[in-house]
Amino acid sequence: MTTQRIALLGNPNTGKTSLFNRLTNSYAHVGNWSGVTVDKKIGQLRGNRGQLIDLPGVYDLDPLSADEAVVARFLMEDSFDSMINIIDASQLERNLQLTAQLLEIGKPLQIGLNMMDVADHRGMKVDPVRLASVLQVDVFPIVARTGDGCDVLLSSLQQEPQPVLRIDYGSETEQAIEDILEIVDMPEMERWMAVQYLAGNRVFVDALEQRTPQVATIRKQLEQQLGRFVHAHITECRRHWAVATRAAVVTEEQTTRTNWTERIDAVVTHPILGLPIFFAILYLLFHVTFNWIGSPMSDLLDGFIAGPLSKGLISLLSTLGASPFIQDLLVEGVVAGVGGVLVFVPQIFVLFFFISFLEDSGYMARVAIVMDRFMQMVGLNGKSFIPMIIGFGCNVPGIMAARSVEEERERLVTIFISPFMSCSARLPIYAVFAGSFFATNQALVVLSLYILGIVLALIAAKVFSKVLAAEDATSLFLVEQPPYRIPQGLTLWRSTWQKGKGFVRKAGTFIFGGSVVIWLLAYTGPGGLDVNMNDSFLAMIGGIIATVLVPLGFGTWQAGAALITGFLAKEVVVSTMAIIYAVNESELGRHIAQQFTPLSAYSFMVFVLLYVPCLATVAVIRREVGSAKWTWIASLYGLFVAYGVAFIIYQTGQWLGFA
Repeated sequence: MTTQRIALLGNPNTGKTSLFNRLTNSYAHVGNWSGVTVDKKIGQLRGNRGQLIDLPGVYDLDPLSADEAVVARFLMEDSFDSMINIIDASQLERNLQLTAQLLEIGKPLQIGLNMMDVADHRGMKVDPVRLASVLQVDVFPIVARTGDGCDVLLSSLQQEPQPVLRIDYGSETEQAIEDILEIVDMPEMERWMAVQYLAGNRVFVDALEQRTPQVATIRKQLEQQLGRFVHAHITECRRHWAVATRAAVVTEEQTTRTNWTERIDAVVTHPILGLPIFFAILYLLFHVTFNWIGSPMSDLLDGFIAGPLSKGLISLLSTLGASPFIQDLLVEGVVAGVGGVLVFVPQIFVLFFFISFLEDSGYMARVAIVMDRFMQMVGLNGKSFIPMIIGFGCNVPGIMAARSVEEERERLVTIFISPFMSCSARLPIYAVFAGSFFATNQALVVLSLYILGIVLALIAAKVFSKVLAAEDATSLFLVEQPPYRIPQGLTLWRSTWQKGKGFVRKAGTFIFGGSVVIWLLAYTGPGGLDVNMNDSFLAMIGGIIATVLVPLGFGTWQAGAALITGFLAKEVVVSTMAIIYAVNESELGRHIAQQFTPLSAYSFMVFVLLYVPCLATVAVIRREVGSAKWTWIASLYGLFVAYGVAFIIYQTGQWLGFA
C-alpha cells in the first residue's frame, strides 16, 4: 500500500508548524514570528495515515528567497497526494491569494481556518460553511496552538478529486496558456504550471525555458498585448478573486475592544525607545540567568558533581580494582571536563526559557522592526536581524535561517556576520569569568558582550556590503507582525528543551571525546606518561600561540590550549581549563583568578566572542555558501577582528590604569 503524502502549506506565521506538531505528535521549532521553517520537514501522521510535509511559509508560489524556492520545487518535482492549506482568518484576503494558486493545482485540498479568535477580536465574523461552499473544499475551523479542531481535520483527510479553480485571466492570457500547453513537451505539464510560468515564477521559468525555449516568445507577445508585465496582470486577477471571496464570507462588526497589540507596539517599536527597551529586556534576562535563578541552580549541580558523584565514582573504581590511570582518566578527565560544562545546564535552560518566551509572545518580530533602520545603514534590512537573533541560541540554525533573506548579496553578508552573535555555547565561559571577576555586575558584563557582538556585526556587514556590492537594489523589508500572545506552558517547555538538548547532547559527544583527548595530552609528554603538566603535549600545543596572545593579556599556554580546543565547540574551552587545573567549576574561578586580571579576563571573553566559529558552524557555512573560498573568509576573518578588538581593549585599559 502506497503511503499517503500530504503537503502542508500556508502564509508565514499562520500556525502551520504548530498544526504539523499536533497532527504528527512530533516537535518542530515554533515561534510567533515568520521564517521559523526554512526547509521542508516530514512527519508521520497520527494513526499511520501517511506522511505530512511541512513546507516553508510563503505568500506566493513565486519564490523571493531560497527557502521559498523549496515550495515551488516541491510542487513541481515531488509526488504528493493532497494538500492542507492553513489560513489566518484575521488576514483572509491576503491568505486567499495563495489558496487560489493551490486550488489551481487540482490536487485534493483541505483548509484549516486558524486564528478565528483573532479575527473575532478584530470584529470579523468568518463563515466557514459559506467559505467551504464558495471554494468547494472542506474547511475546518481550528486553533493550532491548543489543538482545537485538529483531530477533526486529521480524521477527515481525503484523496477525492476536487474541481480545479479556473480564474478568468482574460482572453489574451487564456490563449497564451493554451499555446504553452500545446508546445511544452512534458507529460506532467498542466494548466497551473503554465500560469506560474506566465506569472514569472523563476522555478518554472528556468524549467520550461530550458526544455522549450519558444515559451519565452509567447510571454513577450502577451506582455505586448496587455501593455504591462504579465505577473502584474495575473496578481491583480487573483487579488480581485480574493476580495470577492472575502466579501462573500466575512461580516464586519463594530468592536469597542482595546487593540492591545497596537498599544504595545507604539512603545516597543518606538523609533527612540525601541532599542533601549530591547537592551533592557536582555539585561533583565541575563540578570535572572546569572543572579536570581540560573546561578544558584548551577551551584547545587556543581556541588553534586564535585561531591557525591566524584566521590562515589572514586569509591566504585577502587572497589573494582581499577588502575590509577583509569581512575585519573575518568575522574580528572571525563568528570572534570564534562562535569565542568554540565554544571551550566541550569543557566542555559533558564536563558532558553526566556528566549522562547520572547519568541512565542510575538516580541522578537518587533525587534527586527526596531533594528531595520540600523540594518539599512549597513546595506541590509531588518529581516537579516532575524537570523542574528536565532544565533543567540546557536549560530548553526541562525545561519540556516538566512535562507529567508531574498537578495543573494544580503544573504551572504548575513551568513558572514552571524558568528559574531553570542551563542549559548559561550555562556559557560562568561559564567566562569564574569562570576570570578565581576560578581556584582555579571548581567551587565554579559550584556556588554552581546551588544559588542551586534555592533561589530553591523560594522562587518558594512564592509562586506561594499566588497560584495552589486547592482541589485536592497530588498524590501516585509515581516509579519503577529498579535501578542501569552505563551503556552507546553509550547514553552518543548521549545526550551529543543534548544537546550543540543547543549546536553554535545556534553556526551564532542565534550566527552574532547575531554578524553585533552586529558591524555595533559597526562603525556616527550618524557613519557604522568608528566608534569607544564611539560605535557598540551602545554606544548598551547605554548605555540601563547606568545602572540601576550599583548592581549592572557599569554599563557593554558589560555592558548583552551582557545585551540574551543574550535571543536566553545564549551570545550571551560572543560579544557577544568582538566588543566583538575578542579570543579566553583574552584576553577579561584584558579583563573591567579592567571588573569579583570582587564585580561574581559579581553579573553571578547576574544572568545569573536574568534573562529566552532566546527559545526563552519560546516553549515560551507553548505550554505557553496564556496570553499568564502567559507575560509567567513571562518577566519573573525580571528583577526578578535585579535584587534581584544588588543585595543587590553592595551587601552592598561594605558588608563585598569588592573
